[in-house]
Order: sequence, then structure tokens, then C-alpha cells
Amino acid sequence: MVTPIEHLKSVVDDMDVEPEGFNECHPIINGKPLSELPISEAQMPGGKKIKLLKSMLTTACERNCNYCAFRAGRNRKRSTIKPDDMAKTFIAVHDAGLVEGLFLSSGIIKGGPSTQDKLIDTVEIIRHKYHYRGYIHLKIMPGAERDQVKRAMQLASRVSVNLEGPNPGRLKTLAPLKDFTHELLAPLKWMEEIRREQSPHSTWNDRWASSITQLVIGAAGENDLELLSTSEYLYRQASLKRIYYSAFSPIPDTPFENLPAENPTRQHRLYQASFLLRDYGYGLEEMPFAPNGNLPLDTDPKLAWAKANLAHEPIEINRAHREELLRIPGIGPKGAMKVLLARRKGKLHELDDLRRLGVYAVKAAPFILIDGKQPAHQLQLFA
Repeated sequence: MVTPIEHLKSVVDDMDVEPEGFNECHPIINGKPLSELPISEAQMPGGKKIKLLKSMLTTACERNCNYCAFRAGRNRKRSTIKPDDMAKTFIAVHDAGLVEGLFLSSGIIKGGPSTQDKLIDTVEIIRHKYHYRGYIHLKIMPGAERDQVKRAMQLASRVSVNLEGPNPGRLKTLAPLKDFTHELLAPLKWMEEIRREQSPHSTWNDRWASSITQLVIGAAGENDLELLSTSEYLYRQASLKRIYYSAFSPIPDTPFENLPAENPTRQHRLYQASFLLRDYGYGLEEMPFAPNGNLPLDTDPKLAWAKANLAHEPIEINRAHREELLRIPGIGPKGAMKVLLARRKGKLHELDDLRRLGVYAVKAAPFILIDGKQPAHQLQLFA
């Protein structure tokens, strides 16, 4: 019989997780040293980073996703852990000081609802038996029922459904047995309906769990326009906190093992564009797509937009509204707020005034006026 620690180590073998930072510390659980665990770092809202135990209830799966390490029929050793054992092991690892939270997923066995029940059982044990009050990210299985989604949102800090593809056609290439509209998109819509229509008083912390998704890039022939169209829709209609973009990397013994890995720069540009949609007030039509529907790889999308729209119509820094300030390269939401607060005390007169506010002044200079004048070395920056 596989022990909890052996199960966690088997997860390390196939999940994209690198154990880190614990070489000099080897706590013991049931006589087993915790020298190798699936621990990853996650960034919370506000920028704080925490260590998460990232695990699965089972590495077996009845689905046949063409790119996945856990796909049905792949010649890999599988292991399964019971909800009570998973809960007990997480608490032990947490109490040993190795992690601050849990990311829990699973392969699918006997259907999505059955697997979701086991995930929910695990978190209920952690919350109610062990009285844990920290961070839990819980995956929602394809085909989970609405009541299960609600219960997951009551117990977890964050829930997620991986759309994988940006639309039904691309998903069919990636995961032939998954239904984009009913199994994956519907739960994301339910989450927003639950938050909007029902009181969170029954949740573990009086707040509904936030929701996110993930899209695989580079394996199904999709372009950036498709990915960002779906992203904009989800930000606007489902209030997702974040969308993750996972650059495809081939895995042996899968149908996609001979496809090339995706360029990580493309992933980076998608994140930049995604944040413009989520935090900066940009619309999809303002993204600098090439004729093939992809973003340029050599320039970040905000800078590309500014070169096309602000180079000959720079923004007066002393009169700009917040929305205008956010269009200037080098100024983010925090910087825009600092500029607005500083202007209450008087005009800004030079680039050094912006530097003192934490603005990336050199990047902003080609696109602004300061008290009616262009910064002295603006033309030199263009050269």
C-alpha cells in the first residue's frame, strides 16, 4: 500500500513542481523524512508569496487529454491517497513549518462529481477536524455539479477550473473528452452567480472564494486574439481574479510528445496583455495584434500601444485622469495613484518628481508633457 509520503513523491515525478529550500530541515511523519515534497510558491493578492503543498488525491485519470502527464493509457505508475490521509499529511507538513497553504487537485476517477466529492471531503476534514484557517486552493473537476461548486467556495480560499483551450474547437484538440461549455465554462459562471446572489455567511471566513482559470498556449494552433478574447470575457462576465497562461512543453508518451515547446516570451506577452485588460482599462480592440492574431514578441503590448497612439499626442501629466495615466508606459495603478495624490499639493515640474513617486520616469518620458513641456531628453530616448 502506498504511504502518504510516497504518494506525494509520486506527484512530484509528474507535476510541474520543484521542491525547494528545505535541504537542512528534514521533519519526520510516520518515520518518513520530508526531504522531497511537491512544494511550490504562490503569489497572493498584494504581492505576498507563500509556500503551498501542491498535490493530487490520485494521479490516475480516466480522461485522455493529449498533452497531460496523467492522461489515461499513459504508461506511468499511479497512486491514490484517501481524503483523511491527505488531510492528516497536509496538517503535519504545515505544522512542521514547511508550507503555509494547500493546492489540491486530482485526476478524474468514476466521473467528475465523484472525484469532486472526495476533494470536498478532504477540505472539510482540514477545516473542521483540524480547524485549519489558512489558505486552500481547490480545483473544480470537469462535470462537477453546481452544489459542489458552492460547497467548494464555502470551504476554500480560491477555486479554479482549467479551461485549457480558449474555445470549444481548441479544447477538442487538447482534450477530446472534455466539454468546453457545460463542464468547464459553466462552473466559472456559477461561481460569479453564487457570489452575486448569495450571502457568504456560511463560508469559512465570511467571504466567497475567488476564482481563476488556466489556458494552455502553443499546442492547439490557437492565436493570441483567441486567448485574450476569452480572457476579456472571463474578466468582465465571471469576475476572475487571474488567468494563467501555461506555455506548452511536450511530455513523453503522449500524443503531443513530438510538438515543439512554446516560446516562453509568448507566455510573458500574454500575461502583460491580460493585466492590461484586467487592471488598466484596455479593451481587446486596443491590443497590438499582428495580422496573424498574435502579439509582437519584441515589444510589450502597452509600449506598442503607446508608440502608436501617444508618440505624437503626449499626455500632460498634471492634468491627466487616472485612466489616462494608466496608458503611459512606466506608470501602473500604484504609480497613477501617487501622481494624483502628489498633484493635490502642487504641480509636477520634472522627471525627478516622477522618479521620487516611484514612476519609471525614463520609460514614461517619450509619452508625456510635464507642465506643458516635453522632458528634455525625450528625443534622445527615441533614438
